[in-house]
Amino acid sequence: MTVRLHWFLPTGGDGRTLVDRHAYGSNIGRETRGLRTPDIEYLVQIAKAAEQLGFEAVLTPTGTWCEDAWLTTVALAQHTERLKFLVAFRPGLLSPTLAAQMAATYQRLTRGRLLLNVVTGGDSAEQRRFGDHLDHDRRYERTDEFLSVVRGVWQGEPYDFHGAHYDVDGGLTSLPPDPVPEIFFGGSSQAAGPVAARHADVYLTWGEPPAQVKEKIDWIRSLAEREGRTVRFGIRMHTISRDSSADAWSTANRLLDDLDSDTIAAAQAALGRSESVGQRRMLELHGGSRDQLEIYPNLWAGVGLVRGGAGTALVGSHAEVADRIEEYHALGVEHFVLSGYPHLEEAYWFGEGVIPELAGRGLLSPDTASRVTGRPAPLLAARGR
Repeated sequence: MTVRLHWFLPTGGDGRTLVDRHAYGSNIGRETRGLRTPDIEYLVQIAKAAEQLGFEAVLTPTGTWCEDAWLTTVALAQHTERLKFLVAFRPGLLSPTLAAQMAATYQRLTRGRLLLNVVTGGDSAEQRRFGDHLDHDRRYERTDEFLSVVRGVWQGEPYDFHGAHYDVDGGLTSLPPDPVPEIFFGGSSQAAGPVAARHADVYLTWGEPPAQVKEKIDWIRSLAEREGRTVRFGIRMHTISRDSSADAWSTANRLLDDLDSDTIAAAQAALGRSESVGQRRMLELHGGSRDQLEIYPNLWAGVGLVRGGAGTALVGSHAEVADRIEEYHALGVEHFVLSGYPHLEEAYWFGEGVIPELAGRGLLSPDTASRVTGRPAPLLAARGR
């Protein structure tokens, strides 16, 4: 099992700050410098950089404050050649048969560069904006049915399904996707686990300390075994990697300078209303306090003071960040979905600093290693551990 690296497309905006100017009030971020709009020219820069640096794919988020992930990424596919797109979407907001058809069309248009990130949703207020009024656990029940229909329709034969949420007669994708997109799926609640076990190709967790990540891996793996399936694992986190550890921590501390107590309090109040168990686990890592944000060596919880979702970052020298990736990899984590502020510059810091370090340790596939280092893969394999 090699390390597979992915980056992030900030389709809700980017900048040299952690402040989210959208989510916690109209005045937050108004005077913050260095904010960037997610126009197509900027997103093309990030996508091309990710492809050049050796990332396999880029994750595109979904939600009120983002550009539509399907439309944005199919446009970016016209500006890239190998890069895959991990498209996040909410299964309750469109027909599963239509989603299966969209994925099949996407694969033909991009020559097989689609991955799917299924986001069931942990915020009822956000779901209601899109007309969805189901509660947390029923949303996961619906996701279970949704993915059953999608996989059934992809078989290329008329497919019937009669459940509590979907009633499909003869669902069909006349030209199934080739290849079938891998499904990434996250969720830390008891309602989420069985759905992941039945449908996920890759179970995706946020960046908790290794011991907690191992608990999740063991939990999902045991559930999948009962279903007669094998699930692979991924982790979603940020990075601040520099030539020296001191420079990396200086950058992390500078990001904190933008955050006054009112901004943190407003963010924590909003995030605390989430129904997401994963979000609650992120909040528990720091408790809303700036103190002791390094919750494990090189694992920093400062992002989660004001940002929902992935709230931790790997912070340190390139070798230290590679050490932590190697540690998670030893637990069974294969996919690393990474990001950093701003995303263009941090892609280069990681790509030019950490990726060669991982290649030198023999953790990347021979093709990726030779492409990013310019050296034949057998020489790298001889140095691997």
